[in-house]
Parts: sequence; structure tokens; C-alpha cells
Amino acid sequence: MSNFEQTSGYEIVSSWLKDHGRTPFTFQRQSWEKINNGYCGMVVAPTGFGKTYSVFLGVLIDYMNHPNSYKKGLKMVWITPLRSLAKDLARAMQEAIDQIGLDWVVEVRNGDTDVKIKQRQSKQMPDVLLLTPESWHLLLAQKGRDKFFAHLKAVVIDEWHELLSSKRGVMVELATAYLKSKLPNLLIWGITATIGNLDEAMHVLIPYAVKKIKIIAKEKKLIDVVSVFPPEVEILPWAGHLGGKLVEQVVPIILESKSTIVFTNTRSQSEYWYQLLLGAYPDFAGQLALHHGSIDIHIRTWIEEALSEGKLKAVVSTSSLDLGVDFKPVDTVIQVGSSKGVARFMQRAGRSGHSPFEVSKIYFVPTHSLELIEVAALKEAVKINLIEDREPLVLCYDVLVQFLVSIALGGGFTKDKLYEALKKTFSFQWMTAEDWDWCISFITVGGKIGKNYEEFHKVVKNEEGLYVVEKRRIAMLHRMNIGVIVSDAMVKVKFLGGGYIGMVEEYFITKLKQGDKFILAGRVLELIRMKEMTAYVRASQGKAITPSWLGGRLPLSSNLGGLLRKKLADSKNPKSREEELKFLYPLVASQVDKSHIPSEDEFLVEKIKTKEGYHLFMYPFEGRLVHEVMSSLMAYRISQLYPISFSMAMNDYGFELFSDTEIVLSEEQLKHILRKEDLMKDVTASINATEMAKRKFRDIAVVSGYVIQNQYGKQQNNKSLQASSGIIFQVLEEHEPHNLLLKQAYTEVFNQQLEEPRLVRAFERINSSTIIYKFAESFTPLSFPIKVDSLRQSLSSEDMASRIQRMQEQSKRLNRKRR
Repeated sequence: MSNFEQTSGYEIVSSWLKDHGRTPFTFQRQSWEKINNGYCGMVVAPTGFGKTYSVFLGVLIDYMNHPNSYKKGLKMVWITPLRSLAKDLARAMQEAIDQIGLDWVVEVRNGDTDVKIKQRQSKQMPDVLLLTPESWHLLLAQKGRDKFFAHLKAVVIDEWHELLSSKRGVMVELATAYLKSKLPNLLIWGITATIGNLDEAMHVLIPYAVKKIKIIAKEKKLIDVVSVFPPEVEILPWAGHLGGKLVEQVVPIILESKSTIVFTNTRSQSEYWYQLLLGAYPDFAGQLALHHGSIDIHIRTWIEEALSEGKLKAVVSTSSLDLGVDFKPVDTVIQVGSSKGVARFMQRAGRSGHSPFEVSKIYFVPTHSLELIEVAALKEAVKINLIEDREPLVLCYDVLVQFLVSIALGGGFTKDKLYEALKKTFSFQWMTAEDWDWCISFITVGGKIGKNYEEFHKVVKNEEGLYVVEKRRIAMLHRMNIGVIVSDAMVKVKFLGGGYIGMVEEYFITKLKQGDKFILAGRVLELIRMKEMTAYVRASQGKAITPSWLGGRLPLSSNLGGLLRKKLADSKNPKSREEELKFLYPLVASQVDKSHIPSEDEFLVEKIKTKEGYHLFMYPFEGRLVHEVMSSLMAYRISQLYPISFSMAMNDYGFELFSDTEIVLSEEQLKHILRKEDLMKDVTASINATEMAKRKFRDIAVVSGYVIQNQYGKQQNNKSLQASSGIIFQVLEEHEPHNLLLKQAYTEVFNQQLEEPRLVRAFERINSSTIIYKFAESFTPLSFPIKVDSLRQSLSSEDMASRIQRMQEQSKRLNRKRR
């Protein structure tokens, strides 16, 4: 037995766990000992293995072993990405503290916290405070900041993998760096599920020269992946429709389970599946719920509690239930359609069988036949533990200048000391002294263009040399707008007689006329009128449209794309043992008969002529976002050879260029347009980079404070936000081209929207592959779903269904002729 295990704190916690029939895992004991010895670190463990206890109980043990080193007030700050997570965690923590017999108090502080509680906290902080990154920054912008954090011992970042590759992760880096500069002995711990770049993830969170350790649980979560097969394979598949046909197979899975979460990828899809399940099995009424981010928080809270208590048979959800909340009764998860990433799939699987010794069971319901190849790929990824990297963001100056105003607001800062602290962060390690001067100029006089506009003069340097905010109006507006999530303007949906239902995006609701019906939170609603940013409705019945939420489609991850290419190549083998590939063999045989199935070292291009015109299909398997860029690039490069115009369509597997003029391309010309040379130069020429940067700049302008989105309870709509930021963008282009926020807009376009690194890797792979150039007489199983996706934009669902049927029949006739 080690010395640590003989300490009073360890013995008290061990006996408490023993009384509750639990034995600590090795990784938990390791974490406790390292915290006790003053280490910072990161804990990596599967869902349901007690990651929370590995750090939380470590701080309690340290307190019991060294009570004199802990002072009255806030001792631990716990950061979570979701508000719902905070409430659940706080309850579990307080329960543990009470049972162990300590007098610590755990509380939550976020946008849902009552104002009276916040006021009381400002006078007397609890011992443990759970915050989101936004509420943490709001606390740093409070006048009593130094008093709040004076005796803080530990900062814990939960679900760090979720925050890492986002601007919220940068918020965490900045806040941690500020507190670390004030409290050199502050312990920093991250808790994460497995990600590909664990070492980098820890370095981003703890870039300091301190004692630190990465603790990885040896225990593995067992995941059972079960495919739900349609009655027969559809040779010409198309996205979306198959899920509806499989609802009859999904109902028995739910009925045989104690409690089920049905995961969908978009809010629209969740609304659709909620209606679908109720229609297929009306007895689900009262036992089935719907959960997504646009539903009223009170409804969501009720659903989470009902799910925890085992009162619901099933919940249809988006990623709003992906993280951390422990729903013990849930023994089954159903994934509708591709999860688009390995980590997300494993995270969702872990929502079932939440205890370490249970198997997490996840059923995969394809929305079209080809998605069964994705199940085979996901099974392989789970087996070999192939998890995606999460790339950290760097030099997000919009987040930095917002943070500087927050720190100026909460008591001020000195320029040199803060620069020294922030240079230690991963995100701003490359910031130069000139860049720092630019940031200070931006918050004090609005930079080069803001000198004549007083609203940009937010921070002043006082007589003591501190940068502070003196104007009350600036302080109020800044606090209202702290955060980095700039969503499309949301319209509140309320009943005429009172009662809030949820939110839809402005662009969707403004297309509706009075009397039109739409679905929200599983209810059919009739639009009565719009007043400012509120839609008034009444309950209705009958046919209704499902709202679409912009940006709802998840991008296919690079790892999954690579495995998809491998599994597609494997599918050519009729003796394949994998059930998904066996089932799909008729589809694969049809693809081989009409065209070709590419091996891993091949790249397939198909040319097809139909009555409508001429089609060129390419299959990189790099995801919709990358294909959007690639299709524009190919169209541009072909148009450099001869004048021709195209319309474009894409899905996660490939893309189409369509023209009513014949597409003339020799094999040499094909290789020429697929060359990797001059890649980004041609990409920039093929897209309107300035227009894309202008759209990116809208969000940057809001985060940095160039444009104010929320003013005294009112939210600016999209149109005015875009107009205001667009004017500033043009002025900067003309008068301050080296403005850091302007440069950031272009950087974000290339790194995030155009995914430059992934695009470069894709072209390197294509250029080292054998290009297979095939001419087909009709649509192939690979090309058909892409063609269908292009029809969605121009046809109603009824017209589209009949058009698809005609295309399928036409293809069958051509096949019969060939034979």
C-alpha cells in the first residue's frame, strides 16, 4: 500500500465508495494521487467509467489531507460545454459531498440560473461552481472578480474534446491563462473522451512548465453495433427515404428495450422521426419525447428528468443529448443515418449501458442503402480504435479582443503583464508585439477606422496605468454579448394565448404566409402573425412542413472517409464475411456492371449522358464540404480549357458537374484538371473568396464587438447584421487591409470552410492513384444519390418522388436493352 493510500482523505473516500458497492478504477486512484501531489493533468476514459469522480474526488481528498491550504470561498471551478450537463453534475457532486460528510456547497451559474442566486453568489461564492465557458467569462467581467477567485485551487475542464477545436475552447485557454497568471499554483485538469491527438489536446489545455500527466484508463467500453437492414437492397439508392420505410423495424427495437434514445443528425430529421414513430405506433403517445436545441429549455429539462427516472420509453434527439448526462435507464441507442464521424458514433453509443460493465448497444438505421458501407466502416473504426483528431484554433483575434474588454470591465489589466500571460497560451503563442499593440488600439480607439466613432472607444487607460471600462452603457452592452456562438437570428415561437414553444431560424419563418402550418417540438402549429422577432401560432392538425435549420448537416470526417474507401473496395469480394457488404452485393455488382468499383489506390470518374444533358461524376469520399470546393475547382479548370457552364450537386461520397453542353475531356485533360499543382491558387480563382470572407466576417464582427447583436433584450436580425458587418468589411478592405480581424476572416475561409489541409491531402492522394475514367449509359448506384440531391433544391417532395421513380424505371429499361 502506498503512502497516499494511507492518508485520511483517501481512506474516507475509499470507505464511502465501498459502502456504495464501488471500487475505484486504477486511473481514478492515479488521478487522486497526482492531484494530491500538485500535478496538473488530463484524464482519458470511456463514457460511464467515472471520469468526473477521477478529478472531483481527487480535490476532495487533497482538501481532507491538507485542510489548512484551502481558504473559505470558491475552491474549484468546473467548466462544462452544456448547461444541462452542469445541473446533473452538480446534483451528483453535492450528493457525494453530503454522504462523505463535508460542508462544501456545489452550485451552478449560467444563463438559466435565477438572478437572485447570482446576486447571492456574488456576495458569497460556493465551494464548487459549475460554469459554461460563456458564464466563466461573464464572471471575469464582474467587478468582484479578484475576490471571487482569490482562493481558487483547481480549474477542471469537462468534455475538453468538445471544446478543443472551437472558439469556446479558445475562451477556456484565455480564462485559464489569466487565472494561472494570478494564481501560479492553480491546478488545471481536463477530462476527455478519446481523441486522436491526445498529446496535443493536453498541451493546448496545459501549455505551462508545471508538473503534468496524462492518465489513460486501461478499461475499454464494449460496443455492440447492429445494422437494421431493409427488406431488400435498393440498386439505385437515394438519401432520406429509406429511414421512413424502416420505421416498422425500429418500433419493435424500442418496445423490447427499457428506454431508448433515437439519435438524428439534424433538428428537421428529429421532428420528422418523432412524427414517423407516433404514426407507426400511436401507443407511443405520452411515452415518446422530442429533444433538440430549439425547444424551450423547460420542456428539455422535463424530458431529461423523465428519461433519468425511466418515465419515457424513447426520446428522439439531436446531438443535444450527446454529452455526459447519465441516463441510467437507457439500454438502447438507435442512430438514424450516418453519424459522419467515429468519435461522435462512439459517444452516442455510450449513452446506453452507461455503467462500466454493461455493453453499449447501438442500432444503425440507414437512410439509404449505401450508408450500410458506413456501418461496416464504423465497426472497423471501433475495433481498431481509430478516432479523429480535434484541431485547436489559433490566433482568433475576435475572441481575444472580446476577452480584453471583459478583463478591463472586471477590474482592469496592465498591458505588459497580460501580454506575458496570454503569450503562454497555445492559441496566441505566435502573436507578435505589433499584433498585441493592434488589439490594444482596437479596444481603446477602434483601430484605424474607429477613431472618429465613440462607440468603438470601449477601454481607457486610467491614471494608475490600468486598462478599464468606465462607461456604464459599454459595460452593459458588452456583458449582453459575451460569447462566440453567433447563430442565425432566432425567432421565438409562442401561442397566441401565451406559452413559449421554442425557436426557429428567421430565414425559415419569413418564407411562411399567415395560415401556413409547420411542426415544432412535435406539434403542428399554424402561423397567425409575426411581430418583430416573435411568431404567434395556434395548435393545428393535418399536413405541415418541418422547419429546416441552416448548418444542420454534419461533415464527414477524414478518418471515416478513408475507411469508407477501404470498405467500398472490399465490397467487390462476393465472399466477404461482413453482413453489410454481403447484403449490398447486388448493388455493388450493378455498379461493377455499369461502371466500376474503385480500389483504395484508384480514383473513379464517371461520364453519363441522359435526356436532360451531360453529367460528370467524381468520387473522392471526402465529405460534402470538401466536395463543394472540389466541384467549383473542377468546373473552373474545365472552363479554362474551353467555355462551358455547369450546375453542381454533391453528397458525402462525391459530386456532379451537369451541363446541357457536351463535356469533352480526354484522359490527359482529366489528369490535368485533377493536378495538385496550383491547387489553392485555382481554388481562390474558382470561388468568390471575398464574398465568403465577408460572410465569415459577420460572425467575427459580432464576437469582436464591431457589430452589436443583442441590445437591451432585442436581437438584431440577420439582414441588418449582414448589412452592418458588410459595410465595415468593405471599409477595412479599402482603408485597413492589414486589419487582424479582416485577415482572420480569410484565414477561417481557407482553414475551416475550404478545409485547405484536407483538400491538399485529398489531391495528393488522387494524384498518386490510378484514375479510372468510365462512360455509363445510365445512372449508376454511386451517381444516383448525388443526382437525387440536386433535385431536392428545385422540386417538391411529391414531384421528386415521381421523378425518381421515372429515373429508376428508365435505368431498368436501359439495362434490359443492354442484356
